[in-house]
Amino acid sequence: MRYAIIADIHANLAAFKAVLNDIERQGGVEELWCLGDIVGYGPDPSQCIELLRQYKHVCVIGNHDMAVIGKLNITELNPEAAVVCRWTEQQLSTEDIDYLGNLPSVIEKDNFTLVHGSPRQPVREYLMSISGANENFSYFKTQFCLVGHSHIPALFRYRADDTCLSTPLMPNIKVILGKNRFIINPGSVGQPRDNDPRASYAIYDDGAEMIIPYRVRYDTSVTQDRMAQCNLPVRLVARLGKGR
Repeated sequence: MRYAIIADIHANLAAFKAVLNDIERQGGVEELWCLGDIVGYGPDPSQCIELLRQYKHVCVIGNHDMAVIGKLNITELNPEAAVVCRWTEQQLSTEDIDYLGNLPSVIEKDNFTLVHGSPRQPVREYLMSISGANENFSYFKTQFCLVGHSHIPALFRYRADDTCLSTPLMPNIKVILGKNRFIINPGSVGQPRDNDPRASYAIYDDGAEMIIPYRVRYDTSVTQDRMAQCNLPVRLVARLGKGR
């Protein structure tokens, strides 16, 4: 079976639709695995929730998801993110709020642990360093862990000598899982931060025991125009076209 791994949609409907269309071009999947932050930053939070729910999926909660429903103090977000969070609160239906409120912080799926931030701190911690990743391998029992939050594609492999190795996660380059332990970040659908504005996601094929990352071009100006119409912070509008 095949599964699409997505993270950090961040209310970017144009990017989300582009990813879903690309998934179909790649042969489709049985289920979406979403690593949180469906909302925040972008202009279409309710529409993104609605679209995700049209697919068979599992999803963990992200820090922005928690903030908009009052489960995380808004002061933990940067000032611009807080502005969008307050705006997002006004855009969500009761059904949207209930959906976000019922999302778990951790899901074990097959041989994977799904979290937004890290297995040690499922919502808050950014896994961006080898030392941080190495410390986190002891916090999950499955062979693999999938994380989001940093918006940067990443691959950390735990070695037999109890050390950790970081390897670039490159588009269309297969990651053979085998007997290794991995922490994998598929990057962000809606707001990449690796200087590449293309939407990022991955597909897991359990039969072939591999994960393939993908990047998808979409018209960022569509989302930027929507953000401007909603009077969202100018810097957030600009950074979307730069991928940072």
